[in-house]
Amino acid sequence: MIEELAVVVKTENHQVWVESRQSSGCAACKQSTSCSTSAISGVVGKKAVAVDSRISLRVGDEVLVAVDEGLVLKASLLLYLLPLLAMFAGAGIADWLLADISPHADLWMAGSALLGLLLTMWLINRLQKLFSMVYCARPVVLKKV
Repeated sequence: MIEELAVVVKTENHQVWVESRQSSGCAACKQSTSCSTSAISGVVGKKAVAVDSRISLRVGDEVLVAVDEGLVLKASLLLYLLPLLAMFAGAGIADWLLADISPHADLWMAGSALLGLLLTMWLINRLQKLFSMVYCARPVVLKKV
């Protein structure tokens, strides 16, 4: 489980909305001008996330939130590796079919690679909505700190 400390900002039924606390390592680092983590956190800022909770909590409580690391690994493979493979497959199929026929085979390969990438991204989005993957990969509150 990947765990993070957070603060409750809103409560509803069996859900709480939490905001992550910034770690003290990032706040005290002297390399913040060249650090990508610092740059991203400056742009994104604090964002509240809905988390399932079986514990009764109030606004302002500190909690330990966790998400299954196996789900994070599977999602990473699905979102990064599958579109990359589809892009290479699209370019390979176009190369195999059009290598000797078309004078603009390189453009067709690039277009096929882009089409494979976009088609896979669309398919992943549809499958996510179809199988409600948003709900099975939600973080949970482990305990009140």
